[in-house]
Amino acid sequence: MGSSKQGGWCKKPTSCPNARTTLKVVRKTTYTVVLLTITAVTGATGNDRVSATVGSSSVFTCPQKSNITMVTWKISPKVGGPCALQYRADWNKTDRTNCSDGMNWKFRPDRDPTLEIRQVKIAHEGNYTCELVAAEGNFHQTYHLTVLVLPKSTLECDDQGNPVCQAAAGKPAAQISWVRESNSTPKEEGHDDGTVTVFSKFTAHSTEVTNTTCIVSHPAGNWSESIACHPRKLPFVRSVFKTPFSPLFAH
Repeated sequence: MGSSKQGGWCKKPTSCPNARTTLKVVRKTTYTVVLLTITAVTGATGNDRVSATVGSSSVFTCPQKSNITMVTWKISPKVGGPCALQYRADWNKTDRTNCSDGMNWKFRPDRDPTLEIRQVKIAHEGNYTCELVAAEGNFHQTYHLTVLVLPKSTLECDDQGNPVCQAAAGKPAAQISWVRESNSTPKEEGHDDGTVTVFSKFTAHSTEVTNTTCIVSHPAGNWSESIACHPRKLPFVRSVFKTPFSPLFAH
């Protein structure tokens, strides 16, 4: 009687430890499986930031997996509506929704689901997400595309003989600097398409003719040019004071 447990399911002292051991093993195994599942899903997601210059081509890759069941590219541009490209292996068919002709599969999607933009435009800026279903599991890869526009840079002398440097319609705004230091503050003018024009005037501290170099720095490419302007001298204004006529001084 002393060895039995009343109101319990265990009657023998040796059976309870075995039951506890079995219960512990089951719980440990379940926890391990859940942990591995979470790790696999988390490791299948990626986010990258990429940039491309207007007029160039750009490619976006998906995880390379065998036995692909379905691939979907979801594009969410900053301007305009979303579009999608999809491939389904069971139908051996590709579909496209609201995507322009310049955006397409680079290769056969069943072999390589890489997406290609043949000629990048400002409107292509946005998010590109690949959702891939394969025998190994589900995989996601997201890219944030930033479109760069190389500004058109010019350097000339204004009517006063001051060098003026301009970086027109760049994205993002260019940085202008001078080899001969100047305290000139650049001015910016924004445009509806998201580009920015930057102006900078070099103010000469003397009337001597010297070479000045403008440097335009931009993520899409740098530019520099030198110029020799002839600062105009301010006209000399001679003031003549005349005494007003008074009859008191008349003889």
